[in-house]
Amino acid sequence: MKTYKPTTPSRRFMTGIDYRKILTTNDPLKSLTRGFSRGSGRNNFGRITSPYKGAGHKRSYREIDFKYNKLNIPAKIVSVEYDPNRSGFIGLAVFADGAKRYVLLPKSVKVGDTFLVAEKGDLLPGHRMSLKNIPVGTNVYNIEIKKNAGAKLVRSAGSFAQVVAHDAGFTSIKLPSTEIRKIPDFCFASIGSVSNDEYRLRVIGKAGRSRWLGWRPKTRAKAKNPVDHPYGGGEGSQPRGTRRPKTKYGKTTGGVKTRHPKKYSNSHIISRRVNRKLKK
Repeated sequence: MKTYKPTTPSRRFMTGIDYRKILTTNDPLKSLTRGFSRGSGRNNFGRITSPYKGAGHKRSYREIDFKYNKLNIPAKIVSVEYDPNRSGFIGLAVFADGAKRYVLLPKSVKVGDTFLVAEKGDLLPGHRMSLKNIPVGTNVYNIEIKKNAGAKLVRSAGSFAQVVAHDAGFTSIKLPSTEIRKIPDFCFASIGSVSNDEYRLRVIGKAGRSRWLGWRPKTRAKAKNPVDHPYGGGEGSQPRGTRRPKTKYGKTTGGVKTRHPKKYSNSHIISRRVNRKLKK
């Protein structure tokens, strides 16, 4: 981790990642980048559905290959790069047929390393194969949940899932949330864990750095007016006054299950995730 001289009170405890020791280039490949408009917490009607987001530094979008549809063609990592749109590092992969694609890098993979996407292969970081050929106890990331739909699960920095069982055409995976889920064993996953595992150790340090990241300041519910939140108003500090915590729209929060009881994939969940508050 990188620390800073305490030139101001907010900077005294600020920490970051020393990118100079990890990244190999500052300029992304132009053919694999494009501009895009960030949602800033608004839906297609322009209404705020996820508050306290907005502004932040301008970003360009890197086209990441999550489908990995070039089978049995070895690829070589030629750069390790920063992506402002995700927490893990990305790398430029050059395939033997000359194609260039950005991929999400696993931990310990560096420039010059190779990987292969195949039905069956070696258990090396970055290699990708079908779940039925991955032994029990192996750490995986970039997991598909439908055939050829691309990686959907376990993509954030430092995260990994674990293969716990194979049975009747399904592979049981223990996800970072502690949920155990069945996934069809013909789906693909990558070996290892996502890079940049020190990401969670960052200390933002000051409000301005949050604004650079696009995080706007949060207002406590009890500090608002009655028109803006059920907890608002009153003379002086007031208690919540309701039996259960809820959002400004009146929806119950704080440990209440929000998953639809008739969701199509409920039958694939063997064990629901453990509430993190209860785990402590």
